[in-house]
Parts: sequence; structure tokens; C-alpha cells
Amino acid sequence: MKIFIFLLFLPFFSLAQNILSIQVNNVPSDHGSVKVAVYDSDESFLSFDQVLRSDSVNADMGSVVLHISDLPSGEYALAIFHDENDNGKLDTNWLGIPKEKVAFSKAKMKTFGPPKFKECAFTMSSDHEIHIDL
Repeated sequence: MKIFIFLLFLPFFSLAQNILSIQVNNVPSDHGSVKVAVYDSDESFLSFDQVLRSDSVNADMGSVVLHISDLPSGEYALAIFHDENDNGKLDTNWLGIPKEKVAFSKAKMKTFGPPKFKECAFTMSSDHEIHIDL
């Protein structure tokens, strides 16, 4: 009987959901909001229509904290930007270079574009906290 009860609840243990806490440092002002996008593959990375999860908080000069809940264990990469004018999009110049502060998990913007998924990726197997500088 004990084995039956254990087997009955086994699927719930294997689908453990985790919380990702993201502390974003060096927020330059309290205008607008700080937005984060969570990606789970190279194919979807930095694609606006393939974001796995996203969240935003009001900007606060210095640092802000965002929480993404219900993430299964796996490999993820983050893209973050300070939407200072709060227009809901990353503003760029005519060359496509961001005019608002951007950051990525574990990598920096390159001279000729953003980093790749593998450069930004980290593995989550339990609740996870990450610190990122804008």
C-alpha cells in the first residue's frame, strides 16, 4: 500500500517548479520599468514572439528584484532592459543599437550584436537567484 501511495504522488515530485529571483543592479533612474524575458532554447533566444516567460517591475534607481515562478528544471537564458520611457519596447537607433540599457544572464553585449543563448545560459534544478548588472 505504501508503494502505491508513493507511485501515485511520484509525478508531482518530478514536475517540481522553481522560482527564479533576478536582482538587476545599476538601474540608472526610477523612470519607466525594468523588463525581463526568459528563454529556454537557442532557436527562441531574443525572439519577441517566443519568450517562455516575462515580467516587469517599476524602475527604482539602483536595483530592482523580479521573480519568475513555476519554472521547471532546465536551461535558461535571460534578456533584460530598462524601458526608461515605458513604451513597452526596446528603443534602438537607426543601426539597431539599443538606446536603452540592456543586459543578459552571464554575458555582455558584443561589439557587433548580442551574445548567443549558450553564452547566457544557466541551469536551474531548484530555486535560483541571479544578479545582473545593467
